[in-house]
Amino acid sequence: MARRSDAPVRAILGPTNTGKTYLAIERMCGHSSGVIGFPLRLLAREVYDRVVAIKGEKQVALLTGEERIVPPQARYFLCTAESMPVGNEGEEKRDFAFAAIDEAQLSADPERGHVFTDRMLRARGREETLILGSNTLRPIIRELLPDAEIVSRPRFSTLRYSGSVKLSRLPPRSAIVAFSAEQVYALAEMLRRFKGGAAVVMGALSPATRNAQVAMFQRGEVDYLVATDAIGMGLNMDVTHVAFAGLEKFDGRRDRRLTIPEMAQIAGRAGRHQKDGTFGTLGLTEETGGFSEEEIIAIEEHRFRPLDSVYWRNAQLNFTDVKSLIRSLEAKSDDPILLPAPEAIDLAVLKLIAEDPSMAARKAAQARRLWAVCGLPDFRRVGPMHHSRMVRRLFSYIGEGGHVPHEWFAAEVGRLDNMSGDIEALADRLAGVRSWAYIAHRQDWLKEPAKWAERTREVEARLSDALHERLTQRFVDRRTAVLVRDIGARGADALPVTVAADGEVSVGPEPIGHLSGFEFRVDPSAKLADKRLLLAAAERRLGDELDRRARELVDAPDHIFSLIVEDSGGLAIAWQEHVLARLAPGRSLLEPAVRTARPLDRLSAPSRAALRSRLERWIDAQVEHHLRPLKTLFAAATDAGNAPGVRALAAMLADAGGVLPRKSVLSAIANLEQTDRQALHRLRVRLGPLDVFVDPLLKPAAQFWRAALLAVRTGQTMPRLPVAGAATLSGEADARGAALAYRRVGREWVRVDLADRLASHARKVRSAGGDNPVDVDLATSVGLSAEAIARLMDEVGFTRAGEAWKWRGRRPPRDDRRGTASHAFAELEKLRRK
Repeated sequence: MARRSDAPVRAILGPTNTGKTYLAIERMCGHSSGVIGFPLRLLAREVYDRVVAIKGEKQVALLTGEERIVPPQARYFLCTAESMPVGNEGEEKRDFAFAAIDEAQLSADPERGHVFTDRMLRARGREETLILGSNTLRPIIRELLPDAEIVSRPRFSTLRYSGSVKLSRLPPRSAIVAFSAEQVYALAEMLRRFKGGAAVVMGALSPATRNAQVAMFQRGEVDYLVATDAIGMGLNMDVTHVAFAGLEKFDGRRDRRLTIPEMAQIAGRAGRHQKDGTFGTLGLTEETGGFSEEEIIAIEEHRFRPLDSVYWRNAQLNFTDVKSLIRSLEAKSDDPILLPAPEAIDLAVLKLIAEDPSMAARKAAQARRLWAVCGLPDFRRVGPMHHSRMVRRLFSYIGEGGHVPHEWFAAEVGRLDNMSGDIEALADRLAGVRSWAYIAHRQDWLKEPAKWAERTREVEARLSDALHERLTQRFVDRRTAVLVRDIGARGADALPVTVAADGEVSVGPEPIGHLSGFEFRVDPSAKLADKRLLLAAAERRLGDELDRRARELVDAPDHIFSLIVEDSGGLAIAWQEHVLARLAPGRSLLEPAVRTARPLDRLSAPSRAALRSRLERWIDAQVEHHLRPLKTLFAAATDAGNAPGVRALAAMLADAGGVLPRKSVLSAIANLEQTDRQALHRLRVRLGPLDVFVDPLLKPAAQFWRAALLAVRTGQTMPRLPVAGAATLSGEADARGAALAYRRVGREWVRVDLADRLASHARKVRSAGGDNPVDVDLATSVGLSAEAIARLMDEVGFTRAGEAWKWRGRRPPRDDRRGTASHAFAELEKLRRK
């Protein structure tokens, strides 16, 4: 066959999500006329609607097997590849300024590849021709069309493998791809139970049904979509993740594993324009297996084995008689890259009919008509044997130039005009009416083709509505279907959604939930499907109310916020007991990170950022108000004007929250000069006999904030704090909390400043030569027991000898001395390191 390279041709090649289809639309609309061939009727219809919006209905035509919308002045034709007016049998060839064929890599498909190969070779625009497809097509283009310009387009977004997930953990905005109607229905049923609902998309659905189902998904009324691999052919939906329910499909002859390009075509639906996407599997069984490493790398990096051949079938047919026609159809190309196409159903049906000698003898015009009738698609997938009976009957009417009897046509269409039954029954009738729609759009097969085309269109529309309603009832909910139809009729903005002063949210007169803070809680009496779908539109409408509340909080005074301890022991910032954010380890003790709570995810990005900044300012203000001495210590630790000894001790003390056992910093204290001690005194640092601490930080409010920030930094729960102003604690007190500002003395704990006063008194008595180092009045007011006093004096260096106290000097604590403040702090440090 001669290769057509005389017309200007440009091949736009690249992976999915490169905008090739949008480019073709844009280029076509810039010409005086144009035609584009698509792999699916659904895609042709989608683009038809787009071009109508640009050029108007009178200038745009739609040609598919079952639909024919051709205004008299139409200049732009959107077609399935099989229906392109390029001189096909029974179709007048037209002259277009622009021509394009989409998904041209399908020329390697065993079932339809010969059609795409033929369009690549013969479909030409007078001024411009585009061939859109995968990079795998590059060597074929170079070989078949050596003068063609090849342009590579990269994918706009990144596609990444995310592994296997269970259905219950599937992320929102996911599409699950299955390879049989039974599996699609089963998965949609499970999603209804687990997630509240799913839209269903299959190639067998009519455009109206498919569009209604996709609209639910696009509007966010359902977060999940279950589809066949039909979504891989350019159907544009807002999907962020594609989950494969299997990696094998029945290709009409056998079950086989998907090829890597097929996997990539489907996975490429994830992500839109510059929004990244992910793909993975859905709990595949061991028998099916998951993606191999080679497949993952190839899909992510868009590296596929180039095609080395495509399927071809002779388009120069010999209609001398039927046998000559069959021979011409089975003719082989002398080009090694043009492989003979496997026997398609039209040829299989022709051969079955030609077994009848009377049919094989048909010649010329009758052979042409027979071949045209054999082109009737097998929409119901009944196979060549059964399908040939329908074809033969049709030919019996039109073979001699007659017409299909309107009585038979009307009776068959009337039989299908039945809206009762389940999903499977309605889908079967839809497939049946598609055959009659195809017949009605053949201008020479019926006496009144326009009338019967309108009749089949009406039946298909009713069946589509009924099927959409059944799908919604089964996989969403009957109550939700009413809302969906209302949205389709009046628009989402017409939904009467109101938020009362007490937070009650209503759709129309019906209360559906409550807005508490920024969290929307669904009416507990609603069914599962209702919770996900009936209320989805209302929840979207809450965006303005949530942003309004956020703006009020940004401008609100500090006193409306509070730091609370959650049941889990974590720290959170709350407003009217509504958690706004949680604290996490940050750059330093005094600078925790603020992580907004999940309900705030419903805010717009600017509002959420503004509110987070407001909460960070609130934290800074609380630190400044309650922990200013600690903040001053942090500043002193980095102030180059301070002596090294001051900076070192300030850093250790600040990092510990303002309290340290003296024993842990003895070497640092020993190296201090007198001026260093004066500088530390100005910083409110008390170098006590037992502890080093900052006295203002022992006030109740400061104690709370110290404990909170230390818990956040160490990743622990908030410790149990003492009652405000408590001088001592029982021995059962939380060691983590008590060690922050209390010293263990026997079975009791005493606040470090009081322990410091008792120790200082004892040292003064010792210096003055006194014999009773105990400040009895203070010890009594504090409430220390005799055992606790003895333990404290032992820490200072006194031993009880009968009724008298004996000075033995200070000594380091024994290794087995449990319960001391230094031991408690050491334990705290161990917990922090963990």
